[in-house]
Amino acid sequence: MSERELDIICLGRAAVDFYGDQIGSRLEDMGSFSKYLGGSSCNIAFGCARLGLKSSMLTRVGDEHMGRFVREELQRVGVDTSHIVTDKERLTGLVILGIKDQDTFPLIFYRNDCADMAVSTEDFDADYIAKAKALLITGTHFSTENTYRTSMQAIKYAKAAGTKVVVDIDYRPVLWGLTSLGDGETRFISSEGVSAHLQTVLPYCDLVVGTEEEIHIGGGSTDTITALKKVRELSDATIVLKLGPLGCTVLNGPIPDSMDDFVVHQGVRVDVLNVLGAGDAFMSGFLRGWLRGEDDQTCTAYANASGALVVSRHGCAPAVPTEEELFYYLKHSDDIPQPDKDPALNQLHRVTTRIPQSRPEVCVLAFDHRKQLTDMADETGADRACIHTLKQLLVKSVEKGIQESGLSQSAAGVLIDDTFGQDALNDITGRGWFIGRPVELPSSYPLELEGGRSIGSRLKEWPLEHIVKCLCFYHPDDPTDVRLKQERQIAELFKACQASGHQLLLEFIPPAGSTVEDDTMSRALARMYNLGIRPDWWKLPPQSEASWELLTQLINHRDPHCQGVVLLGLAASMASVKQGFKTAAAYPICKGFTVGRTIFAEESRQWMLGEIDDQALVDGAAANYLELIKAWREWRG
Repeated sequence: MSERELDIICLGRAAVDFYGDQIGSRLEDMGSFSKYLGGSSCNIAFGCARLGLKSSMLTRVGDEHMGRFVREELQRVGVDTSHIVTDKERLTGLVILGIKDQDTFPLIFYRNDCADMAVSTEDFDADYIAKAKALLITGTHFSTENTYRTSMQAIKYAKAAGTKVVVDIDYRPVLWGLTSLGDGETRFISSEGVSAHLQTVLPYCDLVVGTEEEIHIGGGSTDTITALKKVRELSDATIVLKLGPLGCTVLNGPIPDSMDDFVVHQGVRVDVLNVLGAGDAFMSGFLRGWLRGEDDQTCTAYANASGALVVSRHGCAPAVPTEEELFYYLKHSDDIPQPDKDPALNQLHRVTTRIPQSRPEVCVLAFDHRKQLTDMADETGADRACIHTLKQLLVKSVEKGIQESGLSQSAAGVLIDDTFGQDALNDITGRGWFIGRPVELPSSYPLELEGGRSIGSRLKEWPLEHIVKCLCFYHPDDPTDVRLKQERQIAELFKACQASGHQLLLEFIPPAGSTVEDDTMSRALARMYNLGIRPDWWKLPPQSEASWELLTQLINHRDPHCQGVVLLGLAASMASVKQGFKTAAAYPICKGFTVGRTIFAEESRQWMLGEIDDQALVDGAAANYLELIKAWREWRG
């Protein structure tokens, strides 16, 4: 296909899915839900972007939080959202879903006059449609007079521009008014009216995709061959017939008289958790090959594997694989019967879908200290309650540092605890900063987690952008009983972060009095990797050149998706911290620093004593922060 600015424009449903968390439960009994991007067209635009295509979404969302969520989720994976119109009169569609068993998936569509059904011919023009190799429309957007008119106008522009027309039949009887509002689960009801309506679209199509039931409604017969022949009578389109766990067939010419004559491209056999969204992933995978002119076998391999991964996971859009993950799975699928339980595949999905994917520079002011600041308050005679205010003032120091250094929002950051810093955390959440939040019990050795061992229940309350930070006094030559206790705790924490979706920053400091050699830290990290623990970030003390060489080789080999290393300060002098920067800056694996007391300790003490006011504290800490930013950048070059 010719080169164009976009690979695919997706017109249709844009919604938010609320998935019940309790597997095997009735919707009536659900205790909690997870929020995901939803809507078939939206899922396909999202999936195509994850798989390396340039996709764009044409729809409407409400002028509210859910509409902004849809737009931002698409933007995060690179979908063009220039033609998502904000409708101030309507709300974004919602869907509530559950997973009862392998055959029962109750769902309720909340789409009464929702925003995406108001998409209009005024929302786009011929030039926009001509930018894409293909235009995809899903079946629901032929179901009303307005959406039919809008979709047909888009098809008219596509045909004039040589843009391929793709239709995913995506038949939902409830959205055609054929079932009660609460029966979103039913997948097929015969309707001559719906069949006749869809058949007016088929002559314009270049690609038609559907399950057997969807081909039945498109062809107006519950006999698959008869239905296919009717579709073929109306259209020369490539027809992709999905056959569930058997795979699919691709029909480019005359329809055989028997399904036994189909060339079936077999699917990947997996244990099914959730069939919802599998069709959207299948379409995303097929389009990845089809839009690049790849053969049927390749296109269907992408499609079947993408669908297989989604049926094994919770959710629709978030379960779609990335390009790297898809190729890994295709290579190893014979050895992965349960993708949702495969550690290597799950880790790959986790790190390749991470937002943001990378932070090339990290300059963090760390004031997650609890014990040190309570000790300081006690020594100065200050009320411990002042620590809450102190942490909010230090946020202002970071803001000033950003303004005066030109530091990007993604490069700036803080480490803040929720013991004294919850208000400060609330102030800065949502800005795109690096936000680390500690979980360790201060000074514990062996490591204990603050609040007890049920770390998973604690993380449920945290914003996903908060990075779990854990300080562990660790040495690979620790006594065996101590080392095993620490490793068990770290492993539990890592699993909790995998389940919750939070990034993990693991801070290692050798215990006081221990012998530290050039290979000490690399041996410590290697031990974690041997245990299957792969934190997103490492926070380490300054290292020798020899140690940095070993760490670089180790991390690049064992975990190339690691976000990197950040340096800690340990209340060292400014000169000492800068010397650590000088050595580390030569190694790209080190992304910057998370330094605390070197920046704020003296000013905080003076403030607690009443010797300086709030603004002097803010200015003094900001000046020290700026000095370290400048030093890091000078050495990094």
